[in-house]
Amino acid sequence: MPDDEPGTAAVRLRALAHPLRWRLLDAVSQEGTATATRCAELTGESVASCSYHLNILGKYGYLEPVPGAGKEKPWRAASLHQDLSAPGPDLEDELASEAATEAFLDHEYARLRAWRRQLAAQPEQWRQASGLGGSSMWVTPAELAQIKDEMMAILDRYTRRWDEPEQRPADARVGRVFFYTAVSPRR
Repeated sequence: MPDDEPGTAAVRLRALAHPLRWRLLDAVSQEGTATATRCAELTGESVASCSYHLNILGKYGYLEPVPGAGKEKPWRAASLHQDLSAPGPDLEDELASEAATEAFLDHEYARLRAWRRQLAAQPEQWRQASGLGGSSMWVTPAELAQIKDEMMAILDRYTRRWDEPEQRPADARVGRVFFYTAVSPRR
């Protein structure tokens, strides 16, 4: 969707400010393609609600319909990467970014809590491979940017497997890495 009209980018970003839409993006991404019926099965929401929100995500370019599909309308992710930064300097852009980011963080925290609750039920090798941690350090802006860029490069090596299923090892499962880089506020 072109962002050339004032406010268009902010409206597009606001489409991500709904919690069900993040769950739908996850469902469609993990399934490869998914219909409203399948999304309802995965999320526990109604088919009508899933259909409505899938169409909103499609309208704003986050999902796209699968061409040549039958009666039910399957969707696929238009991209696996989302940029939640403000598209411009206006207050409307900042508020749209804030709303989308808040919904995203709520979604990630819910995933983290769900992962933690079910961790003991996972096979030992998956428990050992999973983790939670963080680190604080003294860095310059350039060093913090370098850390972020290096972490993204590592993630990019593995995210290519979404589009190249033949590259997935036989025992591979969908994994999730969530990180953030930030500077502490001045005191």
